[in-house]
Amino acid sequence: MEGGDANCPICHGLGYIRWDVPVGHPKFGRIEICECRASQSRQQVYQRLYAHSHLEQLGHLTFENFHPRGRAGLYPQEANSIELAYRQARNFAANLQGWLFLQGGYGCGKTHLAAAIANAVVQLHVPTLFLTVPDLLDSLRSTMSDAEGSFEEHFNEIRTIRLLILDDFGTQNATPWAQEKLFQIINYRYINRLATVITTNLRLDQIEGRIRSRLEDPDLVTKVVILAPDYRRPMDELGMHEFAMFPKLQRCTFENFDLRKNEGLPPEFVRGLEAAFRAARQFAENPNGWIVFNGPSGSGKTHLAAAIHNYRRQIGQPSRFVDVGELLNALRATFSPTSPETLDERFEDVRRAPLLILDDLGGHSGSAWSNEKLYQILHFRYLAELPTVITLGKLREELEPRLLTRIEDRRLCHIYPLSVPSYTAIEREPVKTTRRRQR
Repeated sequence: MEGGDANCPICHGLGYIRWDVPVGHPKFGRIEICECRASQSRQQVYQRLYAHSHLEQLGHLTFENFHPRGRAGLYPQEANSIELAYRQARNFAANLQGWLFLQGGYGCGKTHLAAAIANAVVQLHVPTLFLTVPDLLDSLRSTMSDAEGSFEEHFNEIRTIRLLILDDFGTQNATPWAQEKLFQIINYRYINRLATVITTNLRLDQIEGRIRSRLEDPDLVTKVVILAPDYRRPMDELGMHEFAMFPKLQRCTFENFDLRKNEGLPPEFVRGLEAAFRAARQFAENPNGWIVFNGPSGSGKTHLAAAIHNYRRQIGQPSRFVDVGELLNALRATFSPTSPETLDERFEDVRRAPLLILDDLGGHSGSAWSNEKLYQILHFRYLAELPTVITLGKLREELEPRLLTRIEDRRLCHIYPLSVPSYTAIEREPVKTTRRRQR
């Protein structure tokens, strides 16, 4: 029998104790593991779980080095959502009651908070497993062929662990087997009210129905949606610009949009501008379908698109604004070995955005690869009828037929032509009005 602590005053290193009780006592003749050996066993379990969770690589992610309101330049609603997630995570780590469900895009801080919870509670010797869902499934698959029956042991360990943290839920290969095992784990923990943390970049309606119903239980689950963009990299490095990096675009609002009524423009030009302005305001309040602003450079179409984006972000609603050329550069940048994310991750982030604003469509280099990626994005959003804003120059001159047919589908898309000349051109050469010669 394995020995205990040589300095233990109870068993003196034997690792077990025999009860000195009279005959007939329930413990007469019984041998029990000494507390010193049990402590060693628990410590070994903790160390094994810690290693299995790969928390060595995440040990630097703590509450102390998390920025509770994110990086500078965020909108108030975005910073508030980060602060709420931070407070809920700290409260969860202190109490380990119920479930914590963190939703948000790539790099918004979900994994940092989940790892901070794990690192806090393992210091208290709470049995904890921190796993990405793909790693969880891989670990189960690796034990399936073991004749020793380790699959059932490992599966039961995951189901019953005191704290289970499932990071990056939704990135797993959704085979029937994987879905069933995930449901069995989640359902067991749901029935037994075991402390659980789940992070995901998916919307609830993208999660399998049986699991979604558990996550929607307000009596058990605390749900926090983090609205902030990816804090791990400045967007100008990869081209996916956030307005925190561009104060000029951040200042574009409906209130400071110039309808140019005093510039002597033809009435039909002014009416077109007013129609586009009204449509943009209505769309910002209730994004539905597609809206396209087309016109020459400097006609105000980017201002209107930016105003929609700013309005949605100010009220705490998600919106993705990208210049098409920069988007393609960002996608290409994921091919680099040093890229923080894959092409699929960045591509899905854009393709599935709740509201996507594509600025300067048609102004990019029309390579076969870039045209295919743009088509895949727009075709997906066309079929899913996801709200989309597009700015571009002349329709038929700048777009390939596959894109054009979707944009010209009036059942989904409304086009607003801006025939006005460039604002900058007006500033350089004010429009001259002709006065009638007096006789």
